[in-house]
Amino acid sequence: MNLVHRIGSLGRAILVVMLAVAMLSIAVLTPCGTRAAGVRLVPVASGFNQPLFVTGPGTGSNRLFVVEKPGRIRVVKQGKLLATPFLDITHVVNDEANERGLLGLAFHPDYETNGQFYVDYNDANGDIVIARYTVSENNPDRASASGDVILTIPHREAENHNGGMLAFGPEVHPYLYISVGDGGSGQSANAQNTMTLLGKILRIDVDNPSGEHAYGIPSDNPFADGTGGLPEIWAYGLRNPFRFSFDRQTGAIFIGDVGQNAWEEIDFGRRGLGGLNYGWAIMEGRHCFAPPTGCVKTGLTLPIHEYSHDTGNVVTGGYRYRGQAIPALVGTYVFTNFGSQVLWGLQRNGDGTWDRSVLLRANKQLNIASFGESDAAELFAVDLVSGTLFRIAAA
Repeated sequence: MNLVHRIGSLGRAILVVMLAVAMLSIAVLTPCGTRAAGVRLVPVASGFNQPLFVTGPGTGSNRLFVVEKPGRIRVVKQGKLLATPFLDITHVVNDEANERGLLGLAFHPDYETNGQFYVDYNDANGDIVIARYTVSENNPDRASASGDVILTIPHREAENHNGGMLAFGPEVHPYLYISVGDGGSGQSANAQNTMTLLGKILRIDVDNPSGEHAYGIPSDNPFADGTGGLPEIWAYGLRNPFRFSFDRQTGAIFIGDVGQNAWEEIDFGRRGLGGLNYGWAIMEGRHCFAPPTGCVKTGLTLPIHEYSHDTGNVVTGGYRYRGQAIPALVGTYVFTNFGSQVLWGLQRNGDGTWDRSVLLRANKQLNIASFGESDAAELFAVDLVSGTLFRIAAA
């Protein structure tokens, strides 16, 4: 196994960038269809320090919030980057390794009323921390300096495969979903072990704490009573689900899971369908990997799309477009591979299969670490290396 395959998603991604620059070339990417609209990337703001995520607050305020890996959240207001961060928790965030840092942000669905938002970061020990903060009472562009830790997940044996995505789900009473990597450094057995939170999508109720926890367990979680698995688990069998998203129209979940030796994948789950096993490390994509007792696919949910490492080796999961600015793109799932020149779209066929098409072939390398939605469901993207925030617009 070469070095690019042995390190994790962001670490491997940064190495891919270095290799690509050195060779002055990238992989040849071949479109699989042409149904979706073409798009372009329009720069909105620059000067970010390793941006990893972008989202709207859900208040209709025409602001965007950009997560920076070292531990800051920046505000873009009316197209301008504000000088003062919304939140600065660099003093508690461990970003010394490629894949550690401030990784995720989710605003509470009632943020306009309660002012609460949640972050995902690595602490000094390397553990994954989910914490709640609130907006300042006097300034909507600033947050309170201190927060409350909601959940800590031990993650000390390796620096990679942290996951890091946070999002509130499509339920009437929304629950918080959390992506967690398998622990990295060859700890792939965690993904199939339902007695650990590593290699999973978690689902918790942050509004109704119960017992010893600062959160509650939704009654329809697959292991809600603790029988057969930890009650926080919603889905399992994942390697490093760095980014996932919910379809605003259907409530379905899309997961970009970073592969190991040969395959990258996009996983899918219908609204409200918990307990899915996405196969790692029995499978890598739709292919047998290294199952200890044989390659038994029964009960596994295989990806709706995969591509080989001949095309790219760090998937950046995106969103199914539900905005209004690009009518021809509506219903298309937009994603990319970090370090490539291409944005892709997945479109669903009538028989349930999915086709991939090229939405954009740029004239230079893109290092898109994450996509995000504005309050109006328009799509944005952040480039980790150039520190640029882009809006996705019609070509």
